[in-house]
Amino acid sequence: MAESWANLGIDLHLEPAGSSGLRRGLTDALRDAVRTGRLAPGTRLPSSRTLAADLGIARNTVAEGYADLVAEGWLTARQGSGTRVAERALPSAGTSGAAVRRRTPGRPAHSLVPGTPDLAAFPRTEWLRAARRALTRVPNDALGYGDPRGRPELRTAVAGYLARVRGVRTDPDSVLITAGFSHALRLLGTVLRGRGARTVAVESYGLHVHHDLLAGAGLTTTALPYGELGTETRGLGAESAVLLTPAHQFPMGTPLHPDRRAAVVDWARRTGGLILEDDYDGEFRYDRQPVGALQGLDPGHVVHLGTASKSLAPGLRLGWMVVPPALLAELTEAKGHADTVGVLDQLTLAEFIASGAYDRHVRAARQRYRRRRDQLAAAVAGRAPEVTVTGIAAGLHAVLRLPAGTEQAVVQAAHWQGLALHGLAFYRHRLAVAEPLDALVVGYGTPPDSTWPTVLEALCRVLP
Repeated sequence: MAESWANLGIDLHLEPAGSSGLRRGLTDALRDAVRTGRLAPGTRLPSSRTLAADLGIARNTVAEGYADLVAEGWLTARQGSGTRVAERALPSAGTSGAAVRRRTPGRPAHSLVPGTPDLAAFPRTEWLRAARRALTRVPNDALGYGDPRGRPELRTAVAGYLARVRGVRTDPDSVLITAGFSHALRLLGTVLRGRGARTVAVESYGLHVHHDLLAGAGLTTTALPYGELGTETRGLGAESAVLLTPAHQFPMGTPLHPDRRAAVVDWARRTGGLILEDDYDGEFRYDRQPVGALQGLDPGHVVHLGTASKSLAPGLRLGWMVVPPALLAELTEAKGHADTVGVLDQLTLAEFIASGAYDRHVRAARQRYRRRRDQLAAAVAGRAPEVTVTGIAAGLHAVLRLPAGTEQAVVQAAHWQGLALHGLAFYRHRLAVAEPLDALVVGYGTPPDSTWPTVLEALCRVLP
């Protein structure tokens, strides 16, 4: 069947081969029109209802075709703006169609990489109010260089919040404000190396950037085994420190078993070792009570590290660490020689926490992310029954266990669907000894609400 899309001057040639054939013909025709420049970037497409009526096909066929092309990055769909041709570089006149077809896709249209919250949900209005109140009240001397530990207003607010929500035992004098977790880890690496440390134990699965930061301080890393009870801490020996995510292991998603929590604290007391507790998403718990901070078991041997990157936005560059008394002077001196955090941002966050706005924002975010988690689990169960969703009692990401041998192919398929997505192998330490698992690490907190349904549909299409 040949139909003319008269108002745009595009001929769509669709063969009557069932709904799947019609959908494929529609997407091929639109993709070719965009690729060759017959549909210019920014062109608004007819609604699915209008185009379905013009072509005499089901509206769902058009809607699904549009969704396919949005996921691939050819189109964009935004509430209130309709469906439009995505902004993209067009091939030059000398580029053949075959060469264009062979070209790999460019920057992904959507990200499921964990580590970033929904930035569109940043509480701009409440943050602006807090900033105005903070700026109105700030004394003149606060605008100087000040205490390298950070503004006392923020250290007081953070100490109170952590004691109330995470069970951390501290006072404002033991809190250091940092420019995020990486800044804190660099400072800790510098101090540990200065004390003669050589080796830090890390988990078998984690972020390579953290290992690189420790290496940059002159420290080597060893990988602790991982099992169903979490990271195995009973094998710690001569290491000077251990970096853990005990409340919600990243990326596997399991809490550290109580026996292993006790074992790592016993190791620290026995050897004088230091536990670096990365509490990267402590605010987001769904199906169980929050796991208290490891620091509460032994404040003298645990550095508790937190950040506003997951609860608010990484661009704020605001984090904190609760430091044992024996390390406080050395870390304060190290921080005094490094970049620090802007005073006005510190005062704004202090006001944001003290006013209750932070608690309200976290509660709303927890509800939103829980809905997404539930939608992800339901969609995978319905569309890919051989895939198991794990690690979802907390946090902003899930681990999707795949059939053996499929991880690389699924990640590549996601790339072609316009999704930035990491397999579990991306997070595996080079010295890890556990049997490799095929899995995806899906950051469901990252996409904005307006695109989440489209992203979830694209993800389900690539699952085995």
